[in-house]
Formats: sequence, C-alpha cells, structure tokens
Amino acid sequence: MVHINIFDTTLRDGEQSPGVNLNQLEKVEIARQLERFGVDIMEAGFPASSQGDFESVRAIARTIKNVSVTGLARATKSDIDIAWDALKEGLEPRLHIFLATSPIHMTYKLRKSPEEVTQLAVDMVSYARNRFPHIEWSAEDATRSDLPFLAKIIEKVIDAGATVINLPDTVGYSTPEEYGYLFRYIKETVPNIHKVVLSAHCHDDLGLAVANTLAAIENGATQIEGTINGIGERAGNAALEEFAVSLTIRKDKFPYTTNLALKEIKRTSDLVSRFTGMSIAPNKAIVGKNAFAHESGIHQDGVLKNASTYEIISPELVGFKSNHLVLGKHSGRHAFKDKIEDLGFKLSDAQLLEAFNTFKQLTDKKKEVTDEDLFTILTDIQTTLLDIKKYELQAFQVQYGSANLPTATVALTTPEGIRVETARTGKGSVEALYNTLEALIKEEIHLTSFNLQSIGQGRDALAETHVKMTVNGTAVSGRGSSQDVLEASAKAFLNAVNRVFFNNKAIQTAMI
Repeated sequence: MVHINIFDTTLRDGEQSPGVNLNQLEKVEIARQLERFGVDIMEAGFPASSQGDFESVRAIARTIKNVSVTGLARATKSDIDIAWDALKEGLEPRLHIFLATSPIHMTYKLRKSPEEVTQLAVDMVSYARNRFPHIEWSAEDATRSDLPFLAKIIEKVIDAGATVINLPDTVGYSTPEEYGYLFRYIKETVPNIHKVVLSAHCHDDLGLAVANTLAAIENGATQIEGTINGIGERAGNAALEEFAVSLTIRKDKFPYTTNLALKEIKRTSDLVSRFTGMSIAPNKAIVGKNAFAHESGIHQDGVLKNASTYEIISPELVGFKSNHLVLGKHSGRHAFKDKIEDLGFKLSDAQLLEAFNTFKQLTDKKKEVTDEDLFTILTDIQTTLLDIKKYELQAFQVQYGSANLPTATVALTTPEGIRVETARTGKGSVEALYNTLEALIKEEIHLTSFNLQSIGQGRDALAETHVKMTVNGTAVSGRGSSQDVLEASAKAFLNAVNRVFFNNKAIQTAMI
C-alpha cells in the first residue's frame, strides 16, 4: 500500500475564494481542526501578501505542533525572507515557491525567456535551501507547459535543493488521461526525480479536480493538494473529503493510505463553511445535507432492508451522527463540559463559563439543543474578538407591519465607551435595522452581501447571518447567530465592523 501525503491549502488557496475574509482567530481554529483531521502539510497562507497574512501564518506555525506548516512565496528573495520569519518557529518549516513554466505565462506575465525562468528558479531554490529543510517548487500552469522544457527545469531545481515537485493544473484545463500522462512522463524523463516527492494540485474549472488527482496518484504522485469543501479561486480546488473517501470506498481501485481521520470530515467541513460563509450545496458529495437522504420510495424501501442497496458510504464513516439531540435545560455543567470535549473543543475556564451561560439562555427558549447549536455557540466563543475597543449592541427594536413603514431603534456602545441611540426607517425590517446601525457608526460602510440560513431544523432553529462589506475601504466579512433573525443580522453587521479594529490591533501589536 503506497502512502499518500495530504497537503491542505484551505487557509491559502481556499481563502482566495471571492468574498472570503478570515481573521487570525478563525484561521488558527481551522488550523487546529485540520491537525485533528490528520493532514500532513498545512499551507497557512502567503506571508508576503500582507501584514495580516504574515501574522496569521506565524500564529499558526507557533500553535500547530503535529503538522508541517508551510507558506507560499513568489520566486523573490524578499518573499522567501518574509516566509522564513513567519515559519521559523514551526515544528518543521517548509517553503512553497511557485514560478510559471507555460509559454503563455512566461511570455505575457513573466516576460522572461525559458532560460531566464530556469535560472531564476534555480537561484531562488538555492537561496531558500540555506534556511528551509523542505522546499516545494511548483511549476505554475504545468499542464499547459512544454513537456521537454518542464522536465529540464525540474531536473535543475532538484539539483538546487527542491524536495517536492508540484505539477499543478492551475486553470483546471486537464483531463484525467492527460494529467496522469504528465506525471508518468516526468517520472520517466527526469533522471533525478527519485530524489523528490511528486505532488498534484488540481483546480475544478471543468469539474475534474478530484478525478485528475486520482489519476495523478495512479501515475506516481505521492502527495496531493486540496481544500476542505473544494473551496478556492474560481471553481475551487480538489475537495479533500471526496478524495479521502474515494480511497476508502474504492480500495480495490486505489490501494493507497493516508493519515486522515475520516470521522473528522463533517466537523471540519462545517467549521470551514461557517467561518468562510460559503454554504455547502445540499447535493455536495460526502458532506451535503442530501448526501445520505433518500426520497424515492424504491430507494427508501431498499435502504430499510439493507443500507448497502443504495448507500455506498455510511454516514458514521465521515462523522454524521444519527442522533443530534444531546442536552436540555436540566443538564448540568459537568455534562455540558463532557459534551463539548466530545465535540472536540478545548475552552479556558472563562470560555467554558460563558459557553455554559449561553447554553442555559438558549434552553429557556429552545426545548432541545442539538450538536449544531452547540457547535455554533462554541465556535462563536472561540473566535470572539477580545481585548479590542469595539461597537457593542445594547438594545434594538424594530416596528414592522404590512401597512407601516419599517422603523428600527438601536442603542450601541461605541469603541470609546459612549452609549448612542437613534432610529431610522427602511423598505424592510433588515434595511431599517442596517440603516440605523450605519447611522450610529462613524466608519464608512458599504454592504455588498447578505445571507441568512438556519442552523438545524424546526421553527425554533437558530438563525445565522453572514454579511460582506467594506469598512473604510477595507473588505471584511461578519457573522452572527440568534433565534431571532434580526438579532442575528445585527450581530453579523457589528462583527464585520469590529473585525477592522481587531485587524488593526493585530498589525500594531506585531510592529511593536
């Protein structure tokens, strides 16, 4: 059985999804869950892209101790230096350098000859080798590159010190047959290829990312790259959960092993979906809410008689539980603590008390509290923006009727500790609420996206709101949850605004 290393790029390539804007606390929490999931390498970000990304990569490198943390760098000395500063405190720091090798990229983007690109690649890998024990070199747009040239440059970067060679299908152009041939060609042509690990990185523009990834391992790749839920630029990346379950269910076809804990798939998927605000399609393979649902009478009859008639994957394999009802109003603190530990959360004493009090308040309104409810409460507490001056909601009221103009009254505490209150109208209740909040907040705000969904089922389900906006020209996102959709909406609005203060404080602290 050949072992396959899993390179997760949710926090780098995944965060490049349009509209995704994670703060440092959220990135660290996702990193912890990826560690529990069992990935081998975690791409924490692109340190040279911004001060915020640098701080997040450094925080993850300091926190994660059982996974090799890597960062992306362009083929420049400054990028490599910045990446080392961010990663040097990690357990096994590694660098991921990329440089385009296709004619179209070399001609129009890099404006360099093939000889210049080769020399630049060799020089930068040699430079990085002085610091990093592991260096992954990516031939950007490998699938549209000239194969003899690709083989030549790979041979030279291996001699320069690269330990992993990545052949990405950067624009999602390849087919499984073509992508498999690319790996076979490189293995047969590059004389020193045995010295390195071959890696596959596929995009999903034609819906072939997972199929291409499977073709790569059948032809010599021993590392694959992807993201949770397949998020990423444009149509996204290969979905790690789909790849992992494919290996398990089709062992007859794919005799490979990984270190992934499949029972962590559901929790990892939910966490990434919640923090990014990217909802999972109901028919999404493995993690969609309909993935194990059967409406057809014929299917239902077959499943009741024997689940294998229509289910090739058991829900329990990937972390779905048959019974989500767990705690009620009479549950004590000890039972609550045991439950949150069972869910994989680690809270400080202060956070545990806050979570328990929030749970008790919810049980006064909701008869049965589900795993999804607890997940929402606990992730909110673990990523609360602490120790910053921020806007806080004190009270609100919305008057609405079919014959009345919606009017909202809101009271806030400003970052300076001053209580302010005003009222505004709108064409609907949410617009009236947001017009009022905007009137109380001195920052310049432009709302670009609003999304509302329920957590769980039933009329007493929690509502969760995700918003995207610009605050003083900075793109941010926010989320809020409550049984009341308007309260959830207000919380999401303020969460987004307060992220600007959090990000500014993080940058200022780093510069001290």
